[in-house]
Amino acid sequence: MRAERGLLARDVVAVSAGPDLFADALVTQGARVTRVDWHPPAMERELAALWRDDVDAANREALARLLAAHQVLIDVRPAIEVIPGMARDLILHAGPPIEWTRMSGPLRGAVVGALLYEGLASTPDEAARLAAAGGVRFEPCHHHAAVGPMAGVTTASMPVFVVENRARGNRAYSTLNEGLGKVLRYGAFAPEVIERLRWFRDILGPALGEAIRRTGGVDVRALIAQALQMGDECHNRNRAASALLIKALAPHLASLDLPPPERARILAFAAGNDHLFLNVGMAACKAAADAAHGLPRSSLVTTMARNGTQFGIRVSGLGDRWFTAEAETPVGLYFAGFGAADANPDIGDSAITETAGIGGFAMGAAPAIVEFVGGTPADALRYTRLMYEITLGENTAYRLPPLDFRGTPTGIDVRLVMQTGILPQINTGIAHREAGIGQIGAGLVKPPRACFESALRALVAERRGG
Repeated sequence: MRAERGLLARDVVAVSAGPDLFADALVTQGARVTRVDWHPPAMERELAALWRDDVDAANREALARLLAAHQVLIDVRPAIEVIPGMARDLILHAGPPIEWTRMSGPLRGAVVGALLYEGLASTPDEAARLAAAGGVRFEPCHHHAAVGPMAGVTTASMPVFVVENRARGNRAYSTLNEGLGKVLRYGAFAPEVIERLRWFRDILGPALGEAIRRTGGVDVRALIAQALQMGDECHNRNRAASALLIKALAPHLASLDLPPPERARILAFAAGNDHLFLNVGMAACKAAADAAHGLPRSSLVTTMARNGTQFGIRVSGLGDRWFTAEAETPVGLYFAGFGAADANPDIGDSAITETAGIGGFAMGAAPAIVEFVGGTPADALRYTRLMYEITLGENTAYRLPPLDFRGTPTGIDVRLVMQTGILPQINTGIAHREAGIGQIGAGLVKPPRACFESALRALVAERRGG
């Protein structure tokens, strides 16, 4: 009390920051006022410019399209036959646009492997020279309604899953999953990698396509919903989803007119590949996100992707512009003999799963995922709960048992990311930074904040017409 009396016995000086109205009111009452020339940070002013009814209306429509998506796996076909704009001299890759000179080791390795696979080069050195000399073109998968895990490389003769969004009629595409370890998508190009890809082209792809057509189409939305209730999050854990997929296709695969050893090899490959479903799920998420893309004023994120050098996002109301920053390196668990010094920065289009509300956003449904990416089951629940803070809604088609069957957090809003400071949670594989080695672990990563800052400023500029 003595200290308080001493304080009140002195003249009180008010400090006023902000509008002069408050300072003027104090002055008229005889108070001493120190005025501080303070204004809200620029990002707060820009945020305020976007909390408007027209932005909210655009976001409601974008979210409605995202949630309404009904994805069905309808076929497997060579990329040249189905991917819009695909060409013999075109190599699609994961992430935002990038040229050969800036590509990371795993992406360069995948390009080399793809050129060997297509017969456009006979040795790795020849393939590298061809790529460096401009003998092939490079474009993002996302520019062609496609997605690719990790390096994401897709070429003309590669078989791709075809997923149709029955709600709006758009389609999306992704290559077949090779499994873990030394595979093309992680930058490996050893002879056994190329041999496997050619078996995909000649046997596995046509067989899967025929089996899928015989089913009349596999309801991917229903399959994801079931897998989430069986312990998957459908990005880095796909055990249940892969089992459900092969369960739907196995009877038709078994009845194909193929030599018995080939039927056995197909079924053995599927049974031994816990990530068989990943690429199907990615195409399904791409089909949903594309349906929400291109709505003026909308601040909904429709793409998050990495090329091993940069992380990039795209936003519904900003067309096909990319907002990029340097990719960060995942933090996670490594295979024996490898560590963080060996890791390449984040790479791949598989963050389309988080963009559409599964993957890292659904980790609460998959506590066992922490054995692969690190952390604890409590962390998995915490990550999912946090994602509700930056999303516009919940997908009631995808319910999470540990959260009383609450729908997954869906529809990342640039405004909410910047307002809360919470970045999207992504779980991912880790590639070796050198070409030709492959996967060395798995872990967790977040996008750079700078991507969202740039997108927010662009939304404000678009609104102001400049």
